[in-house]
Amino acid sequence: MKRALAIRHVDFEDLGILAPLLRERGYEIRYFDATVDDFATLEASAPDLLVVLGGPISVYEDETYPFLADELAVLRRRLERGAPTLGVCLGAQLMACAMGAKVYSLGVKEIGFSALELSEAGRRSPLAAVGDTPVLHWHGDQFDVPAGAERLAGTHIGKNQVFELGANVLALQCHLEADLTRIERWLVGHACELGAAGIDPRQLRTRARQLADDLHRAGRAVFSVWLDGLKV
Repeated sequence: MKRALAIRHVDFEDLGILAPLLRERGYEIRYFDATVDDFATLEASAPDLLVVLGGPISVYEDETYPFLADELAVLRRRLERGAPTLGVCLGAQLMACAMGAKVYSLGVKEIGFSALELSEAGRRSPLAAVGDTPVLHWHGDQFDVPAGAERLAGTHIGKNQVFELGANVLALQCHLEADLTRIERWLVGHACELGAAGIDPRQLRTRARQLADDLHRAGRAVFSVWLDGLKV
């Protein structure tokens, strides 16, 4: 059985719709809780797939959250090998930082649903399966695209939303993995952030209900194509 390890930063930002897809493909799933578990015990090369999930902190807050330095060290070793690695939001930012790229404040909160603007490379990538389906954005930071990587998508707010490095490394600023049937966990878990940004959770709840079926299909299609193309 193949092994998938997901590094999780907050409980409700989990694998979402990706979990059943991985199980269908014969992966055994294990979570590693970044805020509790010891990174010294984590062998970066061990899992067949590493997924680094989101969270409401920033890569550059390593003095405040010291575990981030350990997490970056694990990611550097993993990415140097070119082993299959998927990053989401904070996970994508950590991957960019581990590859030597800058991560910084976007200056605004990009929270809500909007379509991605695919680059030419993006239209040839697994991301093409999302089409013009609005996807969930929930971040206030931006990464630069690492040297050697390919920019796949952006939005009018954040120009760098997705990058890839070969077939095995994919970093998503947006949340294609989110299970929108459980959006209430996000609305409660991020209530302070939504309040500070002046965003009405009722509007997010309504849009999540409207888009759930289409976005789940699109996310599943993107991840399926990417998993099919892994070089192991």
